[in-house]
Amino acid sequence: MRLRVHGTPDRPRLIIQRSLKNLYAQVIDDTESKTIFSSSTLDKEIREKFPYAGNIKAAEFFSQVFAGKLKDKGIKKIVFDRAGYLYHGRIKAFADGLRKQGFEF
Repeated sequence: MRLRVHGTPDRPRLIIQRSLKNLYAQVIDDTESKTIFSSSTLDKEIREKFPYAGNIKAAEFFSQVFAGKLKDKGIKKIVFDRAGYLYHGRIKAFADGLRKQGFEF
């Protein structure tokens, strides 16, 4: 998968990973092999609203919070890496939430 999906400084790679109870997202610049920003549903502001974050509503809220933090970093275009997960459920809800916030991928 990572042979085809590659992030650049202009368009970093956003990788989403999931467990049964949480979502984890990282924005990575693959040219320098550096993580620009990372967040998860374990963060305090998300955990207060959704104690159990293994559902679609929590994924939608997480995408809104994550999008706000990405905008603060000045990132508008990303490469979406779903890490081999099927594009449905929480992964799709997260991606759709980012698109609603104006991100291009």
